[in-house]
Amino acid sequence: MRVLISLGLLCLPALAQGYFDLGGFKTPRGDVVCVATWDRIAEAAGLRCDLHPARSKNCTDAFHLGERGPAIRFCANQTIDGSKLPVLAHGRVWDSGFFRCELNWERLRCVNRDRRGFELSPRYQRFF
Repeated sequence: MRVLISLGLLCLPALAQGYFDLGGFKTPRGDVVCVATWDRIAEAAGLRCDLHPARSKNCTDAFHLGERGPAIRFCANQTIDGSKLPVLAHGRVWDSGFFRCELNWERLRCVNRDRRGFELSPRYQRFF
């Protein structure tokens, strides 16, 4: 019974905010950190990837990809904390069921169900 209550309390922040964590990863150098979430109100998944370190104190280069449609770039005032996320090794694939990301030696490539997405590295960003 205590375990169930504890698990329920851990879920309260996610329920209050309306989204659930679907997992994430960081690159071996930590220069790209990504987290996928499920928005229970919109009933849609989203993938956000941040470039680290931030270029300024007020803005982190962030990239968002929905289940369908094109990716967008935006300025985020808070960065994703990647300290507890697993490392995606070069040549490996991360697949959430909604998004697929593959890391090679040059850049990270993420796509959605429409095969739209982005390629990222600290010096290179491309949308397709």
